[in-house]
Amino acid sequence: MNNQVIYINDTTLRDGEQAAGIAFNVEEKIAIASLLDSIGVHELEVGIPAMGHEEAESITRIAKLGLNAKLLGWNRANLSDIQASIDCGLDRVHVSVPVSDIQIAAKFKGKRQLVLDKLRDAINFACDRGLSVSVGGEDSSRADESFLLEVAQSAQEWGAFRFRFCDTVGVLDPTTTYKKVSYLVSHLSIVIEMHTHDDFGMALANTLAGVKAGAISVNTTVNGIGERAGNAPLEEVVMGLKYLYDIPTGIDTKRLVEVSKLVSKATNFPVLPWKAIVGENTFAHESGIHAHGVLQNPITYEPFAPEDVGWERRLVVGKHSGRHLLLSVLQQHGITLGQAEIQSVLDAVRHQSVKTKRSLTVEELLSLVPQS
Repeated sequence: MNNQVIYINDTTLRDGEQAAGIAFNVEEKIAIASLLDSIGVHELEVGIPAMGHEEAESITRIAKLGLNAKLLGWNRANLSDIQASIDCGLDRVHVSVPVSDIQIAAKFKGKRQLVLDKLRDAINFACDRGLSVSVGGEDSSRADESFLLEVAQSAQEWGAFRFRFCDTVGVLDPTTTYKKVSYLVSHLSIVIEMHTHDDFGMALANTLAGVKAGAISVNTTVNGIGERAGNAPLEEVVMGLKYLYDIPTGIDTKRLVEVSKLVSKATNFPVLPWKAIVGENTFAHESGIHAHGVLQNPITYEPFAPEDVGWERRLVVGKHSGRHLLLSVLQQHGITLGQAEIQSVLDAVRHQSVKTKRSLTVEELLSLVPQS
């Protein structure tokens, strides 16, 4: 698979911001777009122009930045939505239509033909105005397979350059994803894009399964933010492609932690310490066995070097620490102890860690060392 090129289309500024409790202001959206562009993300879904007001202002300002990334506005299959994208200065639009009977019943009174009619009119309107059109099948994962293919093939025939397969409520597993996406890939000549949600904790796995099936564009969000349980995280997708499939994305992975911190600050939601790739604990080692192994050779307990994503390795002293880790940390501060003293300090460390319910700071550790 290492000859395959995978395009990252990040939707932090659209689907990511749709997460409950998140609202970016204009300056935050510009800062996030600029940083994502600077690390090499290929495409940015910058928002929903039809919302107007501050949303339209931020999209317009991003469009004027002259970024290298391609910019995409999200639209319903309404001509007014597409006109709003044009008014923001976008020349690339995504048109979303419901494709499952559940969604069609709720939005188009159960009329499949109406879905096709509105999609045709929207694509024609956009193409007539020189726009590049991506089409998304909302709830593709629960759609009738034959109708899903009809929508995708119609989009292709009418001029769309890409079809987005959406696991809108995150109900797929990797095996089923592979089968469904393979079927589409075998019947279409346009690009398939993966859009997955994490309701069952499988957004990353389903995205990678889609790639194995032949999808060559993927949607991501920084830190996995998004509707309900969130989307496939940018940092996990990029590193998964790089290390599991040997697929380079051209993205500067050494700045992934920097991007994560910016979005965490803008959302006002902290990143969990054990969050994959960008969590604080990703390269922190406390337990005796792990720390001992890492001190001898980091690859014993690390899948890749911390520097590859912008982290540094941390050796943490706490309840589960052993002699080797304690000796190493103390030696870094010019302290050498005998075996009996080491055991005494180790006992004190474990007691203090349980008492405070956390690992100890260097200062706290040094305070436990007997003074000569």
